[in-house]
Amino acid sequence: MSFETPWLLAALALLPVLWWLLRVTPPAPRRQSFPALRLLLGLKPAEESAARTPLWLLALRLLAAGLIILGLAGPISGGGGALPGSGPLLLVIDNSWAAAATWGARRDAAEGVLDRAERAGRPVALLATAPLPDGTPPRPTPPMPVADARARLAAIVPEPWPPARAAAAAALAAKPWPNAGIVYLPDGLAAPDDRAFAAALAAIGPVLVLQGAPMPPRLLLAPRVAGEALAVRLAQLPVAGPSPPAIVLAETGDGRALAQTAITLGPGAAGGEAAFRLPPEIRNQLARLVLAGPASAGGVVLLDERWRRRPVGLAAADAISAEVPLIGDLYYLRRALSPYAEIREGNLADLLARPLSVLILADRPIADADEAAAVARFVDGGGVLVRFAGPRLAEHPDSFLPVRLITGDRAIGGAMSWGQPAHLAPFPPTSPFAGLSVPDEVTVTRQVLAEPTAALAGQTWAALSDGTPLVTAAARGAGRVVLFHVTANADWSDLPLSGLFIEMLRRIVGLSAGIAAPRDAAPLAPAETLDGFGVLGPPGSSARPLAVAAFLTTPPSPAFPPGLFGPENARVARNLADGLPPLAAAGAIAGARVADYGALGRTRAFGPDLLAAALALFVLDLLLSLFLRGVLRARWAALALLLAVPIAGRAEMPASDNPALQTRLAYVVTGDEDVDRVSRSGLAGLSDYVNEHTAASLAAPTAVTPGSDDLSFYPLLYWPITTAPPAAGEVAALNDYMSHGGIILIDTRDADAGAAFNPGGAAMLRRLGAALSIPPLAPLTVDHVLARTFYLLRDFPGRYDGATVWVQRDQDRSNDSVSPVIIGANDWAAAWATDADGHHPYAVIPGGERQRLLAYRFGVNLVMYALTGNYKGDQVHVPALLERLGQ
Repeated sequence: MSFETPWLLAALALLPVLWWLLRVTPPAPRRQSFPALRLLLGLKPAEESAARTPLWLLALRLLAAGLIILGLAGPISGGGGALPGSGPLLLVIDNSWAAAATWGARRDAAEGVLDRAERAGRPVALLATAPLPDGTPPRPTPPMPVADARARLAAIVPEPWPPARAAAAAALAAKPWPNAGIVYLPDGLAAPDDRAFAAALAAIGPVLVLQGAPMPPRLLLAPRVAGEALAVRLAQLPVAGPSPPAIVLAETGDGRALAQTAITLGPGAAGGEAAFRLPPEIRNQLARLVLAGPASAGGVVLLDERWRRRPVGLAAADAISAEVPLIGDLYYLRRALSPYAEIREGNLADLLARPLSVLILADRPIADADEAAAVARFVDGGGVLVRFAGPRLAEHPDSFLPVRLITGDRAIGGAMSWGQPAHLAPFPPTSPFAGLSVPDEVTVTRQVLAEPTAALAGQTWAALSDGTPLVTAAARGAGRVVLFHVTANADWSDLPLSGLFIEMLRRIVGLSAGIAAPRDAAPLAPAETLDGFGVLGPPGSSARPLAVAAFLTTPPSPAFPPGLFGPENARVARNLADGLPPLAAAGAIAGARVADYGALGRTRAFGPDLLAAALALFVLDLLLSLFLRGVLRARWAALALLLAVPIAGRAEMPASDNPALQTRLAYVVTGDEDVDRVSRSGLAGLSDYVNEHTAASLAAPTAVTPGSDDLSFYPLLYWPITTAPPAAGEVAALNDYMSHGGIILIDTRDADAGAAFNPGGAAMLRRLGAALSIPPLAPLTVDHVLARTFYLLRDFPGRYDGATVWVQRDQDRSNDSVSPVIIGANDWAAAWATDADGHHPYAVIPGGERQRLLAYRFGVNLVMYALTGNYKGDQVHVPALLERLGQ
């Protein structure tokens, strides 16, 4: 606690004088009827003395006087910590990608520095060390009043590249800074020019370094393909103690999270790895990997065709007959592969002219020398060549086979025959097909045979019940050649007619590598680039084309930011980690004083509160003095007291004491104090917004416990899901509430995993689904009534954005087609929340205040939907009704 004008505290010494002046109260005048004068004869006049002031009234007056003195002295909380220097203050902020995750805390610390500079009357200069998006190098502003510095500070945002500390040091050295002090907020990462930058700061004046929480910067690295798994990697600065696990979300282009995995980091670990094991058709939808938690460009990895979708080329000897339904060589292959792979068809030269992951040849020998050379380059470069046998390949085997074939084929009734169709044997443990069940109905009537060799058993991925190979494979260069000893149609076996055929092809495609990015020198123009918070947007004016071959050697900068490069149909992802060196901790600045962010945090002035309290005490003193002097009659005082008691009672009455008198929202008590506090402040902020912008009138929100409180008074119930399971009575009460027209907004709060990240929310919701009477759900679209009850909305964000919002799929006329449950994960209460000063305590990611406005509008639509039901849906029929009435 500090004071703006501490010399005023000397007035406290006058309180004894006030005691002496106020301790006597003159007697109150009385109105008295006098008898005749003769009755007064002989009466002795009584000597009257002044009455003493009661001690309790004297203490009340002294307390009011003391509050006035303290209030005028300007008490301030959080006033500890001194600014360095005595002249201008230079505030230096690292606004690189590594600062984005803690940007809210950094901004609050910088605001605290400006508060102290304003009280000290010192001008402030600002320096953001990251280059601007237009390529302008960092340079300090001239010293300016604090009011102007606040506007400049609000315009500083994290950038998706490292700081340019060498340019910042040169800019600092070019100006004189007499008697200046420096407050530096670093990002914690080392850079090649750190030593020159530290020397430039120390040459100006004393340096105060503000550091935040010990959570180190984290950087997602480009994933690697490991068979059917997608291995995601994380790098961070090593810390001595244990690090919390890193949760990585796999998202689609529209922001839907399809899967998540956790990377466990031990003490001193510089990184870790985890794998996504997704079906190919699911993995092909992925557009990015996102590190759960505060948004940052370092926590986003963009995915392109190398990871997302693997093209498969199909070719047959006779292109015309290959398309014939049921008997064509490519008919079954196309239908088996199309759900999870990009199918390309054509002649061999055209297929190999473009990048491929897998090339499948159905009974097509490779006889041409140019074709053989192209296929050899494809396989040796890492491609997978899959061959299917047939009459042509049996008669003319070539060199692109995993095993040597015996001329001719084996068939029922032929020279090399067996008595009845053969069945498949179980797959060996070393086969990529291991674990797949072998159906009894799959039989083989004809096949090509491999020459017996010592290595044949190791090359066999699948065999028949008599031991003859059905699928063989061999490595060649960086790639692999696989041979099915039967045809790709049903001529030689029932395998293409079975689901096993699809699973075998999926396993083979999963073994292939994704398409490598083009390595030629042709530069690709930036199409979309990331900002400091990892959000894609249009490229800046200084963004330049860059060749893919230079992605890994060119550090991120305004000219070459991370993002998507190239034409729309062939985008290539350049991620932040592509051009960054390994993470290393920044060294200490010699002679600098180090403190936490809280040492110079935001302050609060208590002077106005103390003066208001003193004014209230003086009003009370006036009423009590009038009563003691007899001016205020006892009966009027009693009447005022009787009137004041109900007013005070109403002011102090909890929001839940009489819910039937006013419309109010309610939230489910979870038992987690932090979660309940966010729910309470969020619904209070939403209620204020609804009262201000609509004709609805909502009272303060209520905390309810299902099963104990009557829920029928509340039109809308907000339920933030936690890992604590509700009791059976609570679930029954919620089901009864929904069945009688109530609406529950269920929020798992795990869309982007900010400060309120709830990794168990979705899992708990799945467990609750078995007990709650939740109807079949469908995603909320712009055509739903909820999207237009008051505002016309296309997005429904909260503190986070991108998660799907779910509503009842089918209309229930018994409930006026109103969905009894709305489920999402965007943490709406945190976006609506306001504190005692009317500020928003929780940052909205990534859209800022625009996203908060949309969150409020979605909340208004929710309230109107709960209060008015489906009336907006009925309005769409008005034109048709009017037309019919006109007839």
